[in-house]
Amino acid sequence: MTDPRPEAAASDRGSERSDAASLPINELFHSLQGEGRLAGVPSTFVRTSGCNLRCWFCDSYHTSWEPAGDWMALEEVVSRVDEHGADHVVLTGGEPLLHDASEDLLRRLAEAGYHTTVETNGTIVPDPDTSIDLASVSPKLKSSTPTSERDPKGDGEWAERHETRRLDLEALSTLVERYDHQLKFVVTDREDLEEITELLDRLRERVSVADEDVLLMPEGATRERLDETRGTVAELAMEYGFRYTPRLHVDLWNDAPGT
Repeated sequence: MTDPRPEAAASDRGSERSDAASLPINELFHSLQGEGRLAGVPSTFVRTSGCNLRCWFCDSYHTSWEPAGDWMALEEVVSRVDEHGADHVVLTGGEPLLHDASEDLLRRLAEAGYHTTVETNGTIVPDPDTSIDLASVSPKLKSSTPTSERDPKGDGEWAERHETRRLDLEALSTLVERYDHQLKFVVTDREDLEEITELLDRLRERVSVADEDVLLMPEGATRERLDETRGTVAELAMEYGFRYTPRLHVDLWNDAPGT
């Protein structure tokens, strides 16, 4: 793969691409949407490579910690999407909005009549005319920071950068105000809820956020790990009045790629 240079891209959105009409694609596949309000809907997934954050529990390791894939022209991406025949397309990553060409892809998909969901960490705002039917925003909590004890590479060199960049209240507010949205929080245990409610209080000083649009998702990229977290997270969703979201793709296919 031509290196998308995610570290450079973290401060310069356009520097990682080979040209304005291509994207670094890690995976392009047909499956069921596994998370959020559209869970269970047959969808085509376009997964870009490269991310400006480094969550220690990232379930797409080969888009962030070790970016992999191939550059693909947007025309080819749309053609591949057409071949799968699903009405719903999920643009995910990594962080897909890191790449300016993602905005062009979303416009082309909208013109072709597709429903588009963008999975984003909420730190980057696309151009105002970018078409997104559902912004699936996953703000990163303190528990996502790759400290030296949790860093999958074992050195903790990303901890400070991740902690500094993981939340951008202005960007988050703009995404919530501009698009139909869901706020999807990865939850490990009860301690995460204090931070979630505090963030929602700060966000609601700027924009309106309904409890039904706040989704709690159990942390875990394998069935075994979900077995450890899902019960606690389901109970927390009931207690706080938020929505629980499963991870259907993990339940069905464990951590297999292309699902």
